[in-house]
Amino acid sequence: MPGGPHRPRAPGPVQPVRAARGGTQEDVRRHNLGTLLAHLHESGPLTRAELTARMGLNRSTIAVLVAELAALGAVQEQRPDAAQSQSGAGRPSLVVTPASDQIQVIAADIAVDRVTVALIGLGGTVCTRRTRRQSDCRPTAVLELVLALVEEVLADPAAGQNVVGLGLALPGVIRQSDGCVRFAPNLAWVDVPFGEMLQRRLPDLPIWLGNDADLGLLAEHRRGAAQGVDDVVFLAGEVGVGGGMVIGGHPVAGAGGYAGELGHMVIRPGGRRCRCGAHGCWETEIGLPAVARALHLPEDAASDDLIAALARLEPDDGTLAEVGHYLGLGMASIINLVNPRLFIVGGLLREVFPLVRGQVEATLRSAALTAPADQARVAVPALGGDAALFGASELAWSDLLADPTAVLGGRDLQVMP
Repeated sequence: MPGGPHRPRAPGPVQPVRAARGGTQEDVRRHNLGTLLAHLHESGPLTRAELTARMGLNRSTIAVLVAELAALGAVQEQRPDAAQSQSGAGRPSLVVTPASDQIQVIAADIAVDRVTVALIGLGGTVCTRRTRRQSDCRPTAVLELVLALVEEVLADPAAGQNVVGLGLALPGVIRQSDGCVRFAPNLAWVDVPFGEMLQRRLPDLPIWLGNDADLGLLAEHRRGAAQGVDDVVFLAGEVGVGGGMVIGGHPVAGAGGYAGELGHMVIRPGGRRCRCGAHGCWETEIGLPAVARALHLPEDAASDDLIAALARLEPDDGTLAEVGHYLGLGMASIINLVNPRLFIVGGLLREVFPLVRGQVEATLRSAALTAPADQARVAVPALGGDAALFGASELAWSDLLADPTAVLGGRDLQVMP
């Protein structure tokens, strides 16, 4: 397994893959290997003929690239099944499949009340996962829980020979230069060097950190509801509320990577005090505590209890009318500001939205400008509650998809005491 320093990066949209131009022959070869592997990772099994058409290279070059990736253990080849082989004339093209059982990354999603860690194989296959509730949000306690779950998934029989990175999603503002969590109000973290803490304990594994909403958007853009859409807003609503945006095909990150803190728009001046210190932030009106209040449950009710209570409601029965109103009001402001084609409502709010759709639509009609509102479609994540987890895994694939040859040299992973 390759080692390397912690290098957190902001997520980006899927870019068209092209043959490299210029550079040395070795540069071209490495680029083409990564490009071919990226096609398989994002699309699943493809025939050699499909890869030839996608990459614009000749068949013999594709054959050489596939053979090299197979020798690295990254792909497997097999003959198509009988139905495929009879569908056209001539010799059937071999099917190339990403080796999800051998090449994997670790993805972790840290929420206020739980931590989920999964091994995700090349191609986006969840090989094994563990989720554990937590009540102690101190950085050292969260670190130990993450490490314990990492050890558990690595000990699972589904773990492959090469685990090539760890991506971690956090509900906070993360400095991209060093993975420092500048501010995570719902975890009560301020300037916590969590990336460095994790890297010290996993020195042989490249570590990547990202904001949970940004990573949810990244996953939905690559594998979910936002595929092929270049103007998207993703709203992650749990205890806190965060957001990620892709506008014109490019992520909106801001000067320091801190853009997208949509939950801290002041939407009700003089309203409830937010954990960030301000009053009337959007998350105070639509986050988990607000939903709990509407359901006459304690504000610190577990998300599982809230989901069970939500399942007993009828759509637009009035129980969540105020939550729906403020959800629509904030969405209207964002639609007016950035004119997205798609607005994805994720986190716990994916359970709430179908119950308040009528209220949200009514508020949008009254508060959003007609032209941008007509262009905006509202959806829930295709990846459900795993959007941030899959987004974290996409960060961890970055090195492999950039240079498979360099990454798959391999050495054993150790967790330091």
